[in-house]
Amino acid sequence: MRNRKSRFLTQFLTRKDKMAYSMSVAEAKAFLRKVREDQIRCSKKIVDIWEEVLVKNSFSLGEEVWLVYEQVCLAALDCAQLDIAEGCYQALKAQFPNSLRVRKLEGMILEAEEEYDRAMAIYEDILEKDETNAIATKRIIAILKAQNKIQDAVEKLNKYLKEHSLDTEAWLELCDMYLHELDYNKAAFCIEECILSNPHNHLYHQKLGEIKYSQCEYQEARSYFAHAAKLNPNNMRALFGLHLSATNLVSSQKGTQKTENARHAAWAAKQIKDRYKTQLGKNRSGDVKIVEDMLEALKMSSS
Repeated sequence: MRNRKSRFLTQFLTRKDKMAYSMSVAEAKAFLRKVREDQIRCSKKIVDIWEEVLVKNSFSLGEEVWLVYEQVCLAALDCAQLDIAEGCYQALKAQFPNSLRVRKLEGMILEAEEEYDRAMAIYEDILEKDETNAIATKRIIAILKAQNKIQDAVEKLNKYLKEHSLDTEAWLELCDMYLHELDYNKAAFCIEECILSNPHNHLYHQKLGEIKYSQCEYQEARSYFAHAAKLNPNNMRALFGLHLSATNLVSSQKGTQKTENARHAAWAAKQIKDRYKTQLGKNRSGDVKIVEDMLEALKMSSS
């Protein structure tokens, strides 16, 4: 029975149609629990399940209904379905009138309605009652960013990271803010902090390679792209980055270094073409030719 349910959950996560119609209440309940436990983001499917299966059967959820209300509220906000979010919030507010966790949802609904001043007031009130509330601090930063107050957001986020230095999501957000301001050195520092926290995440190495490439530091960029491709051989951005970095180095070097980088560029180009051939198949050889021409054009533009 457990295996059948696991297969059903996996199947539902990978399907694009409204499979919610065929779910029982027990399966819907199990699916939402699985999503919460594994922290899977599939907001549209959560809302579909709520509307098609659970909204008329919420009484059968028992005490778990409050977790589901919160889950559906957040998913509805993600899908811009504010009426559903508001309904779930009102149910939670009636049950937990003094909960800071529920007040956070009120602030997020106001954010979605672009009532930034009112949302900010709620988050500041939450922080007065619980100064360690990280979510309220992050919501304030999100509001500052939405209002295009990037410098204020950067200042607030730097202050937050002094107390939460292991928060990789915050480091990534700060990295993107610095990139928005074209401050590549500080952006590189942020992503280096992420690499220290999780050195096996290929996306971090890829991002640092992109930053170094933007700074025209092609040797370092090549190293980071190569490591990202080693960690995940199917990372196409890393392969393209490796190809471009090595090609740029070929045009500016001589002797053995030039030969070595030419070899790296050729290897990356072969990996890219092989993956396109695998994905497109024999019937779309014309599309593969387009990729080959593109790689040749990139090589010529870098030389």
